[in-house]
Amino acid sequence: MASYTDVLEYLSALDYPAGKDDVIREAEREGAPPDVLRALRALPPVDYANGTEVARSAGIDAAPEVGPSQRAAQARDRHPRVSQHLRGI
Repeated sequence: MASYTDVLEYLSALDYPAGKDDVIREAEREGAPPDVLRALRALPPVDYANGTEVARSAGIDAAPEVGPSQRAAQARDRHPRVSQHLRGI
């Protein structure tokens, strides 16, 4: 399966916005492996603003090491960007 980093690596030289055909052509030009090309060929035919949009549309998770239970805990946290020692203030 293609990873988020793989997709961004093979699309690093692409000028955005770019359509699906442009994305696939760039990945092929850069020598992307079959799993990356397979994920990109499954993209909807729209214009993409950046590599992150491409990866998300391909269904590739940006942080696969974070499990569903940890994501749920982060969603319930009322202060996700505040240091622990500041939460009680």
